Amino acid sequence: MLIDDIALTQNSDCYCWPIERAKIIDKINAQGAAYNMDEMLKARPHYFASTAVFLSPAIREAMIRQIRAIEEVIKLPKFVKDIQNRNPSFSYIPDTKGVFMGYDFHITDNGPRLIEINSNAGGAFIVDMLEQSVGTSSGNFSARITQMFKAELDSSSPSRPLNSIAIVDEAPEGQYHYPDMCLAKSLLEAQGLYVVIVAPQALTLKDGALYYGEVQIDLVYNRLTDFDLTEPQNAVIKQAYETEAAVITPAPHHHALFADKRNLTLLSDQEKLADYGASAALRKTLEAIPKTVIVTPENADEMWEQRRQLFLKPKSGFGSRGAFRGAKLTKKVWLQILEGGYIAQDLITPPLRAVTVNGQKISLKFDVRVYTYDGKPLLFAARVYQGQTTNLRTAGGGLAPVIHISAAMRCG
Repeated sequence: MLIDDIALTQNSDCYCWPIERAKIIDKINAQGAAYNMDEMLKARPHYFASTAVFLSPAIREAMIRQIRAIEEVIKLPKFVKDIQNRNPSFSYIPDTKGVFMGYDFHITDNGPRLIEINSNAGGAFIVDMLEQSVGTSSGNFSARITQMFKAELDSSSPSRPLNSIAIVDEAPEGQYHYPDMCLAKSLLEAQGLYVVIVAPQALTLKDGALYYGEVQIDLVYNRLTDFDLTEPQNAVIKQAYETEAAVITPAPHHHALFADKRNLTLLSDQEKLADYGASAALRKTLEAIPKTVIVTPENADEMWEQRRQLFLKPKSGFGSRGAFRGAKLTKKVWLQILEGGYIAQDLITPPLRAVTVNGQKISLKFDVRVYTYDGKPLLFAARVYQGQTTNLRTAGGGLAPVIHISAAMRCG
């Protein structure tokens, strides 16, 4: 175990930092972000966890080092070329960085291990409310988020002020994270911006610009899971992206460069990293990424024999959909995996958080998510759960704030 890392022990042994759901709901409702917010939260009983999660400085800094190393590699010309060869429709890559990148880690005795990267990580605005409710907020979330969106527009159109944002998702009111979108709208409006939450079909192109009704939209905060924007209903968003009628963020190139799960096979391959021109120091840092390979007919027998030490995910999946712990695989599911599109990652056992649920002391799994912009942390959060994969369906589980502690802090 890391010498100064008391956080792992406190997470697993200390039934402390209980979070009162009513207090969180009161905080969120006080924002006035939606007339039916209370009703929506009642329909999501496991949206936020019954506890916070501890994180030590050593673990925090190790995660930041990995994120910076990954983003340095992603900028290397040979890496970019490999991704463009896999996505020939990308004739150019805009300068935008992609809002709310999400790096997910399991914390182990040997430090943090990256599990995956997400290009449209949701939940940050809910986590901000959690932090404010438990007193761990830095107080500058609103300003940093507003500056992030302004920086995205400035990367594309330096002389153009940011006046309007469309938060776009498929049937947004039916999305689980719709309360999060409502909080985003409320926060950004408080900063003087015009903000709407809409389905992509509500937007139109006119005279080289993107519009919602008569209002020109400067930037689309893209919450769609059609990552390459190929579905017919997203044609206007794709055209706006390709013609730069508005800034789309995160965009197809952000997902291709960062979040396509096949990229983990490159980032965990030391020979590939050396070929890309990554320094010895970068390669050393990225040794923490679990070995990942694409499942093929050629390695299928080997993968099946090793399945108990593997975690399998679809290359284009999201929200843990279609992901399986190898030990739980049936032959039927394995045959479906062999049809193509899966990666196999060395299994990294998730850490445990002690939590009291309905008066009973139990242990739940958790991971830590770092929300970033341009490689810099915006917010740390945890997802507490039970089962094969993260979910928002576990009693006592859900999104959780992170408590940054020092080695001198002990569970009282």
